[in-house]
Amino acid sequence: MATITSRDGTRIGFEQTGTGPTLVLVDAAGGFREFGPMKSLAEHLADQFTVVVYDRRGRGESGDRQPYAVKREVEDLAAVIEGAGGPAFVHGFSSGAALALLGAAAGLPISMLSLLEPPIALDKPSQEGELAAEIDALVAAGRRADAVEHFHTSIGVPAEMTAGMRQAPFFPMLEGIAHTLAYDSRMTEAVSPATLRSVVVPTLVVSSESSDERLRGWAQGTAAALPQGRHLTLKGEWHGVSDDVLAPALAEFFLYGAA
Repeated sequence: MATITSRDGTRIGFEQTGTGPTLVLVDAAGGFREFGPMKSLAEHLADQFTVVVYDRRGRGESGDRQPYAVKREVEDLAAVIEGAGGPAFVHGFSSGAALALLGAAAGLPISMLSLLEPPIALDKPSQEGELAAEIDALVAAGRRADAVEHFHTSIGVPAEMTAGMRQAPFFPMLEGIAHTLAYDSRMTEAVSPATLRSVVVPTLVVSSESSDERLRGWAQGTAAALPQGRHLTLKGEWHGVSDDVLAPALAEFFLYGAA
């Protein structure tokens, strides 16, 4: 593990593996290098790419200066790309896909993008930070466990997946980073139709055939709104695609422009 320093002085932990063109992976809500799908996905891609996985601020080995601003996370991504040596492919999952889009729209040196089920609802009015404010209030009241459960329920995670969550061995870790769930809510709210129109790099938007109609529709709508967007449905579970299916599709897209 190594660290870089973001523009506001925040330490960002990252690790790099493999050889080939640089590919940065951006985690979803609650994910970081030691928890979530990105470390395993990196292993599946390391034979063709130099893969960089990092801890978004407030998680893992990264710092968390206050007050939070979406712009700071875009600066974190910029620092990671710069630290990796310059232009990079970027893959983002869920709210991490929203961050990748904001980075591309801000002009970061991103040559191509892939996005797994970005939760971008272009067909309904913004909630204007409502969920983020609710998470902030629960955390401020010391109700971190409630904040975790409220976030997952609010974003539509199926009840069978949240049942028993508090008894899971990883739940204390989720409680510890509960405040960052408000960051993810603000991140997705920050992506607008204008954001998508300004992302001019080739972008692959992936959805899982087992996700609900809402998630698949958001992915299709995002792809349609991007100047160089294309949509691909892959075999997978709810809001997820296994590494052995996703990794070859990403490699085909980034290396050959095919999907």
